[in-house]
Amino acid sequence: MKASEPKIAFLSVVALFAATALYWVWPTHAVSASDTTAINQTSGISAADRHIDLSDTQVKLIKVGIVEEHNFIPKRDAVGNIAFNDDRSVQVFSAYPGKITEIFTDVGRDVEKGQPLYAVDSPDLLQAESTLISAAGVRELTTRALGRAQQLFEIQGISQKDLQQATSDQQSAEGAYKAARDAVRIFGKTEAQIDALITNRHVDASLLVRSPISGRVVARNAAPGVLTQPGTAPAPFTVADISVMWMLASVPESDVPVIRLGQTLDVRLMAYPDHVFQGKITNISADIDPNTHRVLVRSDIRDAKHELRSGMLANFVILAGDATHSPAVPLDGVVREGNGTMTVWVTTDHHRFFKRTVTIGLEQDNFYQILAGVMPGEMVAAEGAIFLSHAYETGTR
Repeated sequence: MKASEPKIAFLSVVALFAATALYWVWPTHAVSASDTTAINQTSGISAADRHIDLSDTQVKLIKVGIVEEHNFIPKRDAVGNIAFNDDRSVQVFSAYPGKITEIFTDVGRDVEKGQPLYAVDSPDLLQAESTLISAAGVRELTTRALGRAQQLFEIQGISQKDLQQATSDQQSAEGAYKAARDAVRIFGKTEAQIDALITNRHVDASLLVRSPISGRVVARNAAPGVLTQPGTAPAPFTVADISVMWMLASVPESDVPVIRLGQTLDVRLMAYPDHVFQGKITNISADIDPNTHRVLVRSDIRDAKHELRSGMLANFVILAGDATHSPAVPLDGVVREGNGTMTVWVTTDHHRFFKRTVTIGLEQDNFYQILAGVMPGEMVAAEGAIFLSHAYETGTR
């Protein structure tokens, strides 16, 4: 009796050590440690046909699903930023040099086409208005002179030559008047304003610079007293139509062969993580950045709510091809083995699971695309496959 006590103690220590080692070797996952041990203690393991048998209790720890077909769309990820649409963004310069006298709007405000943005005291406008007033006076004088000449000619008070001279003078004055009127009209003066200028004979050198498009003021460099020159940067105001923005993606050159005009883009921004903006590729750069080896891809996106801001960072997903209908297995149902192969566990009765090597394709929406290895309608371990693999490897050692 006493001689067997050391042997019993030794076996107890060995059993305790084995149980402890098994607990720490077994990986923790969605199943508890006790459940993992329950799977590992199965005796129905066969290395010949790579299967493992589970008891009724062990089956409850594995979720079985039917392989179904899903649509998988080839996608390419890229990073980029939001920018104003240059085709709908205008730098608003004064057509003539002058000093800014008044500001009518500010950055962030929406403006309509034709709405005044700022006023310029323009010497050119002053000269044009002065010329118009002078031309109007000469026209009026020559018109009256022509009328008198016609009356005198009828009573033979002047010669034919004098009448012709009066007619010529009036026609010249009429042409100069029309040219002067057109010159003032170029500055944006209306017909009513021009008529009032001629009637009152009072010049107004204030030139209103109006927005050429409807949109939002996105930049302002104007202030009263600042001298402005046509085309000299920076522009006093910049107006952009923000209902359509540009999204610029930097795509690796390795993805260039699959990028096409008209392809759809899905865009996510840190500011709106739960919202996906969509657009279509409208331009692909003709050259590649030699430093980053990326090509610039541009997309138009409608932003009716005006949520986008120029400069926002964005993650782009480019839909680079047509959808493919393929068998799909949940991510937790596919196991990457130590040698790099991908496997699933197939069953027909929920108790015996066969290990099968598969070839995977795309990963989308928490599913792997299966290119080879399983067929639609087969049953696989949708969750807990990794525990079956560990139990199988442990049991066959």
